[in-house]
Amino acid sequence: MSITSEADLTGLQLISTAVASTLRQMREYAQPGMSTLELDEYGGRLLTALGARSAPRLTYGFPGWTCISVNQEVAHGIPSARKVLQEGDLINIDVSAEMGGYWADNGGSFVLGADLHNHRPLVEASRQILRTALSRIRGGVRIADIGGLIDAEARKAGFRVIKNLVGHGVGRSLHEEPSEIPCYYDRHNLKRFKKNSVVAVETFISTRASLAHQLNNDGWTLATKDGSFVAQHEHTVVVTDGQPLILTADNRIWD
Repeated sequence: MSITSEADLTGLQLISTAVASTLRQMREYAQPGMSTLELDEYGGRLLTALGARSAPRLTYGFPGWTCISVNQEVAHGIPSARKVLQEGDLINIDVSAEMGGYWADNGGSFVLGADLHNHRPLVEASRQILRTALSRIRGGVRIADIGGLIDAEARKAGFRVIKNLVGHGVGRSLHEEPSEIPCYYDRHNLKRFKKNSVVAVETFISTRASLAHQLNNDGWTLATKDGSFVAQHEHTVVVTDGQPLILTADNRIWD
């Protein structure tokens, strides 16, 4: 969407703060021995208390309040009582929701407790690459150039990017134009970021794989076929003539 009034900005700030604080509190709440269902239900209680409605539930009938992906899972992980978190797990939580007709989306990967499997360099690369990408986004910049920057920064750090998961426009619904903000340079994508538009920018940084696949029978969870690990970080932002306004800063994924 494009922001055309103070009411638009206020509405987006409210829902963005809701999803951001929910993500932050879920990250702080997670501990070894807890199931992803328990973690998700905690997130659901937070969203409900804030007056927000889970976007994946509302839009797609997703069987969870949030998406929680663990280790080789890349995205859209279904919360489950059978999936128990362990020390050193690579966890991704993606929280998106609607409130008052406005929508926001954010996500972040982190290592649970001690970094037993050396996932932290991957997580740190994803965090820093998102920071770098956002610093270059402004009205008139080609979307493809930001994708090329993300890819180049990932390779510089010794990693790769997932090419079939992308950022997107957001605001009046969960997915809007621009429909694709990839993590690589797509020469066919001639679109540019527009001033006052609202976008959810994501990094999907991988140890080896470049594609995510639906590997099981739940109809949702995406994972790598070769056992690669992937870290994702995401902010909802407003594009300006200068640095973007980061609406989901309260998630503190850069702290």
